Amino acid sequence: MATLSAIKDVLSSFMLAELIKGMAVTGRHFLKPHITIEYPEEKTPLSPRFRGLHALRRYENGEERCIACKLCEAVCPALAITIESAQRADGTRRTTRYDIDFAKCIYCGFCEESCPVDSIVETHFFEYHGEKRGDLYFTKDMLLAVGDRYEKEIAERRAADAPYR
Repeated sequence: MATLSAIKDVLSSFMLAELIKGMAVTGRHFLKPHITIEYPEEKTPLSPRFRGLHALRRYENGEERCIACKLCEAVCPALAITIESAQRADGTRRTTRYDIDFAKCIYCGFCEESCPVDSIVETHFFEYHGEKRGDLYFTKDMLLAVGDRYEKEIAERRAADAPYR
C-alpha cells in the first residue's frame, strides 16, 4: 500500500499536477475585475469614526476655544499631550503651551471626548508624515493652523454627528 502511494506521488510530480492546478486558479481569476486602488489618484472611503490629525478649534470671533482645563492631558493614555496655562488680565484661563507628540499618540480619541468646549478634535486628514521624530511634534500654533485650515470640514462633521453626541 505504501509503495502504491509513492508511485502515485512520483507520477503526479512528473505530470506536474500541482502546476496545472495552480494555473487553473490563475486562469479563473485572470479575467475578474481588479480590486487594486491606485492610491494617490483614487481614495478609499473613510469610516465616519476614523481619527486622523488633531486640530485645535477657535470660536467665530477668532479666540481659541481651549480653556486649559487639562482634561485631555489627564485622560491621554500615551501621555502625548503637554499643556501649560496662565491666567489672562480678564480673569480667564488659556493655554500658553499645548503640544502633542504624534510619535506617542495612539489616536484613541479620548482627548476629543473629554473636551468640554469641543476645542481639540481629530480630523479626517491622514496624509501627513515626518522624516525625523521632531517633525511629529505639533505645537499650539501648528494645531491652531490645522484647525483653521479644516474648520469648515470639522463643523460640517460635527453638525452631522450632533444627534449622536
